[in-house]
Amino acid sequence: MGAAEDEQSLVAFLRRVNVGDVLTGAVTEVTRSQTTVLLDAFASDPVGIIGPLDLSWRSEPLQVGDQVSAEVIAVDLREQQVRLSRSATENSQLWAYLKALRPGQRLSGTVAAIERFGVFVALDDGPDHPVFPGVGFITMPELSWRRFEDPSEVVSVGEHVTCEFLVLDTYNGEARLSLRATQPDPFQQFARRVHMGQILHGSVTKVVPFGVFVRVADGIEGLVHLSELAARTVEASGDVIQIGDEVTVIITEIDLHRRRLALSRRQAAEKTWDLPPTAPGNPCDPAG
Repeated sequence: MGAAEDEQSLVAFLRRVNVGDVLTGAVTEVTRSQTTVLLDAFASDPVGIIGPLDLSWRSEPLQVGDQVSAEVIAVDLREQQVRLSRSATENSQLWAYLKALRPGQRLSGTVAAIERFGVFVALDDGPDHPVFPGVGFITMPELSWRRFEDPSEVVSVGEHVTCEFLVLDTYNGEARLSLRATQPDPFQQFARRVHMGQILHGSVTKVVPFGVFVRVADGIEGLVHLSELAARTVEASGDVIQIGDEVTVIITEIDLHRRRLALSRRQAAEKTWDLPPTAPGNPCDPAG
């Protein structure tokens, strides 16, 4: 069989394979990053790949020549590989539960552990995870709409939470959750109350090389770029402003999709200077 025919045969095989299928084969290579498997269903080329966390949570390490049974978790047509999980076949109850979940579904559970990279949740109706403290996991961005430094500012161990299911993480065998999805987005609410060119008053919360962040409402911060800090050229943000400073800014951009608010201190100073002394209303009121 020629190279072109071999590739056509491989592509045809890959198109027949579905996520959730259980395939068997023999291990042909073991490295730190992956284990390669020659599948019984396609013996021409070792296209089965088991990642390091998909190998097993209980069994002994695999060696070349070992026979394995693993579940298909992805089919990569571009790389011409079948990604397999041995742990999925060993923890059938866990995987059956995870695969039955649907995006947007509300799940409740107890915060089991807080790590610097996110929060583990032991789900009320879910099985135990053989490795992690809980089968549910909330990444840092999905904890809260508001900015925070430590996840313990948002939740605490033992706290009962209700989250929205996002996706099945086949790599770790866990349910990715969102706590913030169950709460109103303060940015969307804020954006409905303000408009471009509106003057606001706020406090500097963070100074970075490219500008400063200013809190203009509860849970709402906007960026004043370095070029918008002052009328004169500013080399470093800290030269003209510090954390805690009260400033007057003007809205120059509202990005609803990326939830970004662009502000200008320079333009606000120019506009405020031009306002007549008897101008009605409070230009610094976000609700005005």
